[in-house]
Amino acid sequence: MAAPSLRYYTEVNTTPLLRGVTHWVPNLRMSVLARLTRHAFRYRRRFLLAYASTFGATAVSLIIPRLLGDAIDTVITSGVRINLLWMALAIVGVSIVRGFLTYGQGYLGEWVSQRVAYDLRNSFYEKLQRLSFAYHDQQQTGNLMSKATSDIEGVRWFIYLGLLRGAYLGVLFIGVAVLLLTMHWQLGLLSLAFVPIAIWRAIMASRKLRKLWTGVQTSLGELITLLQENLTGARLVRGFGAQDYEQEKFHGKASEVSDLSYQASRVDASITSLLNLVFTLATLLIVWYGGRQVLQGDITAGQLSQFIFYMGMLILPVRSTGRLVNTFARAASAGQRIFDVLDAESPVKEAPEAVTVDRLQGDVSFEDVSLSYNGRSPALRGVTLEAKPGQVVALLGPPGSGKSSLIHLVPRFYDTSGGSVTIDGLDIRDLTLESLRRNVGIVLQDVFLFTATIRDNIAYGAPEATQEDVERVAQIAQFHDFVVSLPEGYDTWVGERGVTLSGGQRQRLAIARTLLINPPILILDDSTSSIDAQTEYQIQQAMEEVIRGRTTFVIAHRLSTVKAADLVIVMERGLVVERGTHEELLALDGLYTRIYELQLRPQDVDAPVSSEGPLSGADQRGQR
Repeated sequence: MAAPSLRYYTEVNTTPLLRGVTHWVPNLRMSVLARLTRHAFRYRRRFLLAYASTFGATAVSLIIPRLLGDAIDTVITSGVRINLLWMALAIVGVSIVRGFLTYGQGYLGEWVSQRVAYDLRNSFYEKLQRLSFAYHDQQQTGNLMSKATSDIEGVRWFIYLGLLRGAYLGVLFIGVAVLLLTMHWQLGLLSLAFVPIAIWRAIMASRKLRKLWTGVQTSLGELITLLQENLTGARLVRGFGAQDYEQEKFHGKASEVSDLSYQASRVDASITSLLNLVFTLATLLIVWYGGRQVLQGDITAGQLSQFIFYMGMLILPVRSTGRLVNTFARAASAGQRIFDVLDAESPVKEAPEAVTVDRLQGDVSFEDVSLSYNGRSPALRGVTLEAKPGQVVALLGPPGSGKSSLIHLVPRFYDTSGGSVTIDGLDIRDLTLESLRRNVGIVLQDVFLFTATIRDNIAYGAPEATQEDVERVAQIAQFHDFVVSLPEGYDTWVGERGVTLSGGQRQRLAIARTLLINPPILILDDSTSSIDAQTEYQIQQAMEEVIRGRTTFVIAHRLSTVKAADLVIVMERGLVVERGTHEELLALDGLYTRIYELQLRPQDVDAPVSSEGPLSGADQRGQR
């Protein structure tokens, strides 16, 4: 069964009734719990069957103490064994029926809770896939992983233990209370005298537990983040000998999780201990007062036994009160953390009437584009630029000048703060994200590879590609000869994040992966930085045919790339300060000239060494 749509999850708490409940009982966070309950009622047939089994099991359970009490009176008054045998058989029969109903309650309750967890996980993952880079820039990976695992598990327990098991305990308590009051109202009142204490203690504990469980889940997310960063950066940690430092950080956060969990368990245990004490005192009062009633002939020994048996049944909902409060408190905090993601608004939104396009020509135009990541510091300021189909545009500039920010606007990883980006005269905000990104191929500076075969990694964007297609793009990327030299060829598994490949091999695989989708717009974000000059030259020679007819943006630090570009854009502090060809920019004697003398001139074998330039020959060798 497909997971429910995201719209379902964001609208489940918009009814006036639920808003009213939230308004009048804000401390109970009824809005979150009500939304979780709505998820369970999506499977109302099985959910209602689970409730029917719950009520049936409760009703049958209430019969057993009555039968036991009658059996005691039968033995005392008549002493007829055949009557006692029939009473025993009746008790066994009722117990068997209760067993079947309890099984139905447990099975159906577990089924519903697992389906709710399944739906939430799918919707959570689906939402993360559609949130833009701007959202993920502000999130910790470990915290999101904690929400997808620990928090959803807390919600699952709420559905099973809170809604279903809680209903069983509630009905059981009400049924026992009614029977106690109808059998002997004085003893009934004495038995129920401790209930207000239990309710008061549960309410007070729920407030404290909610805060504690929120702290536990937040700290657990931070702990997972530390673990994830340590495993990902294992080589860096060992390279700097920082194992002890990382271990100290992990121990500190683990201690924080442990302390908060201990405090929550202590509050939970205090509830249970107090309720057990009160229950024991109530039982002693029943035995004392009920025994006097038996001696006076007001009630029979069997009726007093029924009271004791019913009090034994009452201990279950009483003792479970603390656990239920704990479950509700944890579910409220876990549900809130999950809904924070499901309700999150992506900064990059697809227009309701977005147009699906096939293959674009690749005429990319930036019109007075501005971009700010945090609303204060501008990354781009008034950039106007046009790249024609078939042009190669090289972007240069010091770190933080806005090169990567500019090219990330083309596939709408971020939206502009001002101005517009158009392709073939179409504003990219009017196109569907899927069709837009299908027309833009990107080789990022930080190459990410999946734990899969080389073929699967190359064909990631085009899973329907044939083996011939995969080998063709691998040959263009100068990667094929290396792959076929491996014992398993294209079926060779790549380690986590591609650790079994060198930096140059990973980048060549990434180039092949991008070429396979055959995009009209190509973005190379420093994609040959880990490749030697000879291999880069071979790749450029092989890609000449591929680049022809495509709009190509290149962020590179090699002079050969700059010289081959049709247009060189020089950026500084989010502004385009110079533009032109390599020769034209050198003639301007501006920022590009300084970059050329400092970074590119040492690569220019044809350039004469000038002792009067910004760098002497020794300095140039040092720059290499």
